[in-house]
Amino acid sequence: QVQLVESGGGLVQAGDSLRLSCSVSGSIFNLYGMGWYRQGPGKQRELVATITSSGGTNYAESVKGRFTISRDNAKNAVYMQMNSLKPEDTAVYYCKANIQKSKFATISDYWGQGTQVTVSS
Repeated sequence: QVQLVESGGGLVQAGDSLRLSCSVSGSIFNLYGMGWYRQGPGKQRELVATITSSGGTNYAESVKGRFTISRDNAKNAVYMQMNSLKPEDTAVYYCKANIQKSKFATISDYWGQGTQVTVSS
């Protein structure tokens, strides 16, 4: 069974940094794009950053210049370095991965359980 497990969230002050990690476990055939999404209080889930299997990245305007997404294909892991955190970054952060479980399987989205990031002013 494929699982995505996030870690690294916490309570920090404005201006601080955090590094989120997400590891994919279980038997997979191929791992494609990965990304981070977040859902703040009373808000819809939104894209934060994505990274392709070859390292191409995309960021939400609100985090450009502050967040950096990276991945380690050997470890089936994705990371996000978050600097200069703001109170509006407070949210549950979710990892998503596009995974092909076997050679003839379709590519599907898998989500982690989420990790809370709280930024106090």
